[in-house]
Amino acid sequence: MSGSAAAGRGSSPTRVGSSGRIRVSSPPLVPRWRRSASGSAWRTRCSSAPTYGPYGDPTTASTPSGGSKTTAAADTIVVGSANFPESTLLAQIYAGALTAKGVKVSTKLNIGSRETYIPGLQDGSIDLIPEYSGVLLQYFDKNATQVTSDDVYAALKTKVPAKLTVLDQSTAEDKDSITVTKQTADKYNLKSIADLQPVAGQLTLGGPPEWKTRQTGEPGLKAKYNVTFKEFKSLDAGGPLTINALKNGSIQAADVFTTDPNIVANGWVALEDPKFLFAAQNVLPLINKAKASQTVSDALNAVSAKLTTEVLLDLDKQVILDKKDPAEVAKSFLSSNGLG
Repeated sequence: MSGSAAAGRGSSPTRVGSSGRIRVSSPPLVPRWRRSASGSAWRTRCSSAPTYGPYGDPTTASTPSGGSKTTAAADTIVVGSANFPESTLLAQIYAGALTAKGVKVSTKLNIGSRETYIPGLQDGSIDLIPEYSGVLLQYFDKNATQVTSDDVYAALKTKVPAKLTVLDQSTAEDKDSITVTKQTADKYNLKSIADLQPVAGQLTLGGPPEWKTRQTGEPGLKAKYNVTFKEFKSLDAGGPLTINALKNGSIQAADVFTTDPNIVANGWVALEDPKFLFAAQNVLPLINKAKASQTVSDALNAVSAKLTTEVLLDLDKQVILDKKDPAEVAKSFLSSNGLG
């Protein structure tokens, strides 16, 4: 829910040529990042059929409503993902890294939003899922005020439920962003979210359904920036519905993950966030504590050590724009980094 393409909100708008944050739109993925506090991107981030790859049997894949309640076998790590391409890709990377260390792995991909898969972690039907530090902290602590990577991570470790734990965070970030087209940015002189205040009443915002109630969605925009849009359209988490709506003008602003290559590819502008509506969103593993053996922890921490925002941007581009199989992209990443 959010991670940022090393892209936190900076001091200047992020203009992305033709690509932006990544939510895989290939058939196996269902888009974001993300990235929201309750659980999404592309945070729900895809809506196409799930891709499972070589690391698991898809026959027990979770349903959007929460999936199988079957508790994972004691000798198996069940790796889940949210329903957006980046999450699915990261889950494939985690699964492959564990398999390379001799760990028995299965996958349940494209489960849904954070509100759906966190209960699965708590009831034991899945064991591990890629997460984003800031939105995960906000999910467990609605009053969290931390915004920097180190502060968010330190607070998160104290707020995770007793049965769960987070392992090392990567430097890779993928955040939610309020993104507009260059034409809209130029027309209203938009550089930051604050610039929307006098004109948002003329514009339609698009994003995942959870944004109606999440603090990183409409409520947060109102509370932090006094920004209220004319209308909110429930679409997906930075996935194809959102991307296409921004392209065709049916919405004028959108929740797009900062690592989505569509931002750069289309020359869009990810507005600055000077009041930190979106906290640091470092990618990290959230795992059932009972399954976090030394072997498992070492394998996953080694992945985090190799993940940077730049690397994540490239991986997302391969999946989202180049339409490569996420399982093959994951395999190539692991091989090139001596992890698989």
